[in-house]
Amino acid sequence: MAERTFTGKIISETDKNGIITMANDVFQEVAMYSEDELVGANHNIVRHDDMPRAAFNLVWSTIKTGKDIRAFVINKAKNGDHYWVLAHITPTADGYRAERTAPDPAIVKDVIAPLYKTMRDKEAEFNFSNEGMEASTQILLDVLADKGVSYDELINSIA
Repeated sequence: MAERTFTGKIISETDKNGIITMANDVFQEVAMYSEDELVGANHNIVRHDDMPRAAFNLVWSTIKTGKDIRAFVINKAKNGDHYWVLAHITPTADGYRAERTAPDPAIVKDVIAPLYKTMRDKEAEFNFSNEGMEASTQILLDVLADKGVSYDELINSIA
């Protein structure tokens, strides 16, 4: 499948359970879903199989504490194409708001995609069990320790 590109911001809002309550025109166009197909659906409708579970776990564990997070995410359009985003997810009174921009393709190619592949391969070794997610998380923690930075510092330095 092909990689989709976009300009502008993909914006969506969800309730606390990840059910989409608002999807802007850019989101609809890039994901190739109508507003009716997106609103009321779980946000994982655009989840790509190559996205490590450990990365999603980090996002959810962060936003559930009331903190915002920035993360690189690979999503899947309705036709199977993929697209990378740099997401900024912010807790709101009713749920979460995500604003996503197109990341630097060189950063994705050279840094994020290889890291996510390594994490995803580790999860697959353990049949995507909780043990696999823990092993995948450890890969990310090792990268952060090696660089001597926090997750936020890493994202801010490459985004």
